Amino acid sequence: MPTATWERLPESRRAAVLAAAEAEFAEHGFSAGSLNVVARNAGVSKGSLFQYFHDKVDLYAYLSELASQRIRAAMEEQIPHLPWDTGFFAAFREWARVWVAYFDDHPLDLAFTAAVNLEPEGTARVAVRAVANRHYVEVLTPLLELAHERGELRADADLDAIQAWLLLLLPHLALAPHHPGLDPVLDLASSDLAERQASIERLLAPLEAAYGTSGQAHPISTGPALAEAR
Repeated sequence: MPTATWERLPESRRAAVLAAAEAEFAEHGFSAGSLNVVARNAGVSKGSLFQYFHDKVDLYAYLSELASQRIRAAMEEQIPHLPWDTGFFAAFREWARVWVAYFDDHPLDLAFTAAVNLEPEGTARVAVRAVANRHYVEVLTPLLELAHERGELRADADLDAIQAWLLLLLPHLALAPHHPGLDPVLDLASSDLAERQASIERLLAPLEAAYGTSGQAHPISTGPALAEAR
């Protein structure tokens, strides 16, 4: 996270550094991005960056935090409006559609989700994914616990296992429609929205069959949350 020196910078200087860093790492990823380019485009020396952040991995983690906060805020605005009264999986199917639609419309957050999840360098990957995963867990845990308390998940459901699956699934749903080849089976990158929605349903159906109390998945229907997200 940023140093005290960063906090004392004028807002305009912080904004310039953030804009330059987000542009560079959104385009190239973290370890492939250039701090020299960031410094040049921000109008600061490269050495100054290490006065603002402890090291480059600290900068990566901060950018991951900012992207995670934006995504989380957008989702938490939508979550209360989802049809939770119809059950966890019905609401989650609608949430999956809102989630995918969000990344259709927010290319910067899409780029950072890709940078976080596809980062090849080990130290950077651990740092940025730890940040993003914390936000996923903080949002998903209370939803799963409430669903379990309400009897919408099997009494013997392993909530940690469900959450682990969702931490794999949500980034995949965000990225696969925009990165052909990530999904070679269901073709989430299809330009046909109906086909893409059907693929999302097929990915969620086994989770409901395994952990839902009905043991059956149900078709997605267009709802107000999706309309709001659009």
